Amino acid sequence: MGRRALLLLLLLLAFLAPGAAITLRPTLRTLGSLHLPTSSTSRYAVARNYSVHYFQQKIDHFGFTIMKTFKQRYIIADKYWKKDGGSILFYTGNEGDIIWFCNNTGFMWDVAKELKAMLVFAEHRYYGESLPFGHSSYKDSRHLNFLTSEQALADFAELIKHLKRTIPGAENQPVIALGGSYGGMLAAWFRMKYPHIVVGALAASAPILQFDNLIPCGVFMKIVTTDFRKSGPYCSESIRRSWDAINRLSNTGRGLRWLTEALHLCNPLDSQDIQHLKDWIAETWVNLAMVDYPYASNFLQPLPAWPIKVACQYLRNPNVSDSVLLENIFQALNVYYNYSGQAQCLNMSETTTRSLGSQGWSYQACTEMVMPFCTNGIDDMFEPRLWDLKEFSDDCFNHWGVRPRPSWISTLYGGKNISSHTNIVFSNGELDPWSGGGITEDITDTLVAITISEGAHHLDLRASNPLDPSSVLLARTLEVGHMKKWIKDFYGRAGKEELRDF
Repeated sequence: MGRRALLLLLLLLAFLAPGAAITLRPTLRTLGSLHLPTSSTSRYAVARNYSVHYFQQKIDHFGFTIMKTFKQRYIIADKYWKKDGGSILFYTGNEGDIIWFCNNTGFMWDVAKELKAMLVFAEHRYYGESLPFGHSSYKDSRHLNFLTSEQALADFAELIKHLKRTIPGAENQPVIALGGSYGGMLAAWFRMKYPHIVVGALAASAPILQFDNLIPCGVFMKIVTTDFRKSGPYCSESIRRSWDAINRLSNTGRGLRWLTEALHLCNPLDSQDIQHLKDWIAETWVNLAMVDYPYASNFLQPLPAWPIKVACQYLRNPNVSDSVLLENIFQALNVYYNYSGQAQCLNMSETTTRSLGSQGWSYQACTEMVMPFCTNGIDDMFEPRLWDLKEFSDDCFNHWGVRPRPSWISTLYGGKNISSHTNIVFSNGELDPWSGGGITEDITDTLVAITISEGAHHLDLRASNPLDPSSVLLARTLEVGHMKKWIKDFYGRAGKEELRDF
């Protein structure tokens, strides 16, 4: 992958019998291109009632010379919360607008009544409206010095302390952290670093091993390739052959004009755009793998059910001319960028919802969130690219004036050495490329793993849907079982009347 593509890729960046992880394998469902008019977001847009609040957070929790504060935004929903024997489910906000994450985490809303839970969604500093230096937060790289996971976790801890002080009935209730993707990493790390504040954590699609060469750098793109290979005959092979076809077609001005028209691009290509074009196409395949859900959704873009299967319908024959192959590639890209039929052209500068914070994550990827990726073109369907830390570091320095610390996350949170911690459930979908950096085997009786065979990126955190595969239904049942146990343990198995349902 090119340097720019690596930064964008990093943006996209949610129980068991003791002693063994369980892989949940349901009967396969063939849904084709079944298109449901409702998604998790639209389904709950009216039904969800919440209030938006702000809390004054310190800009720097770990120093004593900067006394400035900023307003952290958070959301509370307490329709089903019970002051006696209830709980608090705390979403550890990740790299984007918290309203967007609130509307895409239907699992919490679905289980609120059963767990008598208050729902809290906390926005991550430097994203959405939670800007420590207001509109100047990204104008001066020195202001970004406080954009770290450590500071964000301290924000969450201070916010929970504030809620327990100010909400009658909340003081003596258990808090459970939940999150997906980067938010899932934060949920796990929150339990590790602040076990006195949260009694447990559900870390969905949380690639906490994607750092410091803890896993091979090619695992991620290999899983993407597997998704496409299994979704249609010769699909991954067609994509693998497309890169050389693009190279050949782009050798002349006529070929560049043809590519621009064939791919319906918004802006004309020149020879310097070809690597950008290929990076954009590669990122599209990655995004499709992450959101390969069994029903129509609009998490990153409006998409049909099983979108990779739909895209692969156009990529069944790799043994065609370069021009026909690229016309087929366009049809597959169009599934991601124009399934609604409203796009007049395809814009190479836009690949996901604007609710995600690309600037902030680019900075985090250049400091402590350093995740190596590579491809070899053999085990995957992409052009060969080595992981070059020096090149990556130089790019970060040129852009932000900082250099990455590739080993810091392992030093801070333990890497693979986390067996001393307790009460964390790690869930991963086999379709999700981030699962390669996730915990997929039980570590101890209380550090457990759930693998969802037909699950893409944190499918279990999305709202229940009639088309959910049985694997995710069982996963959610197991997850709720763990949370009930944590709640019951918190109350000391006191036999309270309020705990009879736990």
